[in-house]
Amino acid sequence: MSTTRTRREIRDVVFVDGARTPFGKAGPKGLYAETRADDMVVRVIRELLRRNPGLPPERIDEVAIAATTQIGDQGLTIGRTAALLAGLPKTVPGYAIDRMCAGAMTAVTTVSGGIAIGAYDIALAGGVEHMGRHPMGEGVDPNPRFLAEKIVDPSALVMGSTAENLHDRFPGLTKERCDAYALASQQKYAKALANGHIDRDLVPMATRSAEHGWGLATADEPPRPGTTLEGLAGLKTPFRPHGRITAGNAAGLNDGATACILAAEDVAEELELPVAMRLVGYGFVGVEPEVMGIGPVPSTEKALAKTGLSIEDIGIFELNEAFAVQVLAFLEHFGIADDDDRVNPWGGAIAIGHPLASSGVRLMTQLARHFEARPDVRYGLTAMCIGIGMGGSVIWENPHWTGKETSR
Repeated sequence: MSTTRTRREIRDVVFVDGARTPFGKAGPKGLYAETRADDMVVRVIRELLRRNPGLPPERIDEVAIAATTQIGDQGLTIGRTAALLAGLPKTVPGYAIDRMCAGAMTAVTTVSGGIAIGAYDIALAGGVEHMGRHPMGEGVDPNPRFLAEKIVDPSALVMGSTAENLHDRFPGLTKERCDAYALASQQKYAKALANGHIDRDLVPMATRSAEHGWGLATADEPPRPGTTLEGLAGLKTPFRPHGRITAGNAAGLNDGATACILAAEDVAEELELPVAMRLVGYGFVGVEPEVMGIGPVPSTEKALAKTGLSIEDIGIFELNEAFAVQVLAFLEHFGIADDDDRVNPWGGAIAIGHPLASSGVRLMTQLARHFEARPDVRYGLTAMCIGIGMGGSVIWENPHWTGKETSR
């Protein structure tokens, strides 16, 4: 009995649209203290369908939703359950995915591979993290061999300690530089908000609390517009006495959800869906877990090598600001100035927040908005460090690129 194998052409994958809930502060007084994580995902999925009426729900081939702590309202194969709760046809499958901070990023790259080979035409990808209900590390049981056999340094299991270790590796990345970068992130976000750049991507989310009753979340809760260098300098360093990592130069503990629509470019054209970005390539790598913040450096080098591009080809960088030192280590390695205006033009996670598994799609959605306004930029990068020692980078092409420089 003979078998034949059909070779398929690799299809171009495009980012159609992305959205997110406002990000909240984790904890009993945060926006989403009594809001379910799966309901946040449902709200974003429904909003994407509302914004894109040309997309028949039955044409969606997959729903991939990430969560780092897959327990409670973030468990039960959340991609499938959120799809059902959002009212998608029962024929639409879904699944859950975890790569810690890069969960949503990995959801995007995973389903994109399926689209590229023709297994899917259209997919939804995103992530959620309710760190108020499910603190990082809830329910985990690290194998004692990690420490007993010295597979990892003890500090590898505490993200703030890994950031302190990165300071040790790069003495030139001082606390003063990190504080200055953190202040700039707050200022850039405040300017972007005032100019109307942020609200477009936010999906109002119903909330409820025993103290205040029903409410509506319409704005990000974490930003601190009154931040000053003097205030940052006086903050405690919880991970090490006389250390350099503070609540001011790191992302906080946050709640929020993101999602996006991905499609084969020819299918997007068939359905007259917008093409916001075109996927070029990506790279994930492992690094020493005790300095996980360096991860985006080799992952970006890998993505550039795979795509034949150089760092000079990248016109906009959306880098996750888990810690200021992690971003600065990336910039230093590639010879980019701390205040380069290509980097996080609207601020980053230090201001906006970092609900772990959801953040990758926030980076992508913001990059898509930059592309729309910047036809002079051809390529952009989304990148982030990942817990337990990894980095992830995704390169995108601007479909609006004209090949001509325009004023910024």
